[in-house]
Amino acid sequence: MFSVYILNSVKLNRFYIGTTDNVQQRIVEHNSKTFKNAFTSRGIPWILVLSIDNLSSDQAYKIERHIKNMKSKKYIESLCLFPHLVISLKNRFL
Repeated sequence: MFSVYILNSVKLNRFYIGTTDNVQQRIVEHNSKTFKNAFTSRGIPWILVLSIDNLSSDQAYKIERHIKNMKSKKYIESLCLFPHLVISLKNRFL
């Protein structure tokens, strides 16, 4: 099963959206500069603000793309505050 995760960096005042099959491992990788030249290496520490779990690979990548295409902090903040929006997303991209 896959997850879409959203991280926040207070340092950069930015969100990062990704897809993985192991959220906890990815957070460790983002916060330990595993990929030194990656965007996330500049924003440490990254904090998990939302994880949308139990998705198929296809569903996860579609939801990730949708969130990124919205290009909106307000949209991400709404997803974090209102769980029914996450349920709607999961149903939309079945």
